[in-house]
Amino acid sequence: MEFIKKAQKTAESNSEKTRDIVKNILQDIDARGEDAVRELAKKFDGWEGDFILSDEKKERLISTLSQREKDDIRFAHEQVSTFARAQRESLKEFEIESTPGVRLGQRIVPMDVAGCYVPGGRFAHACSAVMSVATAKAAGVPFVIACSPPRGESIAPAVAYAMDISGADIILEMGGVQAIATMANGLFTNRPANILVGPGNGFVAEAKAMLAGSGKCGIDVFAGPTESAIIADKTADPVTLAIDLVSQAEHGYDSPVWLYTDSRKIAEQVLELMPKIIAQHPDPEVSGSSWRDYGEIILCKDREELCKVNDEYAAEHVQVIAEDLDWWLANLGSYGSLFLGEGSTVAHGDKCSGTNHILPTKKAAHFSGGLNVHKFLKIFTYQELSKEANKTFGAIASRLCRVEGMEGHARACDWRLEKYFPNEDWDFEVYKHTLD
Repeated sequence: MEFIKKAQKTAESNSEKTRDIVKNILQDIDARGEDAVRELAKKFDGWEGDFILSDEKKERLISTLSQREKDDIRFAHEQVSTFARAQRESLKEFEIESTPGVRLGQRIVPMDVAGCYVPGGRFAHACSAVMSVATAKAAGVPFVIACSPPRGESIAPAVAYAMDISGADIILEMGGVQAIATMANGLFTNRPANILVGPGNGFVAEAKAMLAGSGKCGIDVFAGPTESAIIADKTADPVTLAIDLVSQAEHGYDSPVWLYTDSRKIAEQVLELMPKIIAQHPDPEVSGSSWRDYGEIILCKDREELCKVNDEYAAEHVQVIAEDLDWWLANLGSYGSLFLGEGSTVAHGDKCSGTNHILPTKKAAHFSGGLNVHKFLKIFTYQELSKEANKTFGAIASRLCRVEGMEGHARACDWRLEKYFPNEDWDFEVYKHTLD
């Protein structure tokens, strides 16, 4: 492969400095609880009010939205919920008798409490609220806490509305590391979260990772800066490619966008177009910085090499604007979410097509998909063995325990063989328990 444009930097949100800051904040919250959270909220957000959004204030915020805004958010909610419910229905409880006397089964139990983080900053991430809260509710989670950083005197009205219609049981006007720790510890709500989900900045991502590493709760994915890649062949429209790359570069200064193509002409045309499209963007500084420092164009010899490059990069979002879309669907192996054909831009999935936009970054798509209802479910198994089944399973388990050197385990099996079949002669040494 050949780099027509190579990135000057590598996106890295997992710095030692960030980790140290987050570690100290979490330790402070562990030691001082809600008092520490109040101080942090004042320091970072200038917030001194109540954290739990009251029904009265929520209705006041929602009333500022137009009917069109409400209708559009409801549309997104319906699409995401429909897809999430289908995911839930794809996973079934079952019970089988694998061998006479052996009953095996699977139970599906939702998490008790989910914590959903919705980022703030430059944007009002209403669709992120839908993606996390609605998916948790489709999974059957009975209690969902949602939080987002306040913007001045409140969280964004659109975010409050999205959380509300998606089914959030408590809404917290709070952001940053303190919000993540609050949900994990059940501060102000007395409801510690079993799982924390949702995107955020590097500090939020580190907080989630540290809390998961400590065993306090689970998380969805480690979310670094947003990544987007496009696979394009000679049939692609270079203007469409450039517009889509710039659209994703606006996420942040360190959001990589990549183009993989087997057409030198396409590669050179997009390289020429990018500065022109960026110059027309409302915020050219952000998208321009992202493209300059992290953008890449990679020229490959054929579509097999394009697949290899794609699977190595394992981008969060992958668009395919090329012929034979079914071939790409069958052969691409690593991505957060896939967008097939020119009609499918990342913005559709980010907002309202129905699939989830909380996705793995930093090559995590090599081993994980994005947020889905299964993340909110505990898959339990159970078994029941009859006395007669112990004749086979107990004997084999006893021998396997001794193969592994686990004598105590073996004796638990031996006891049942001795108890259920006192007159049986075994072709191996069964330990005889002496209880007198």
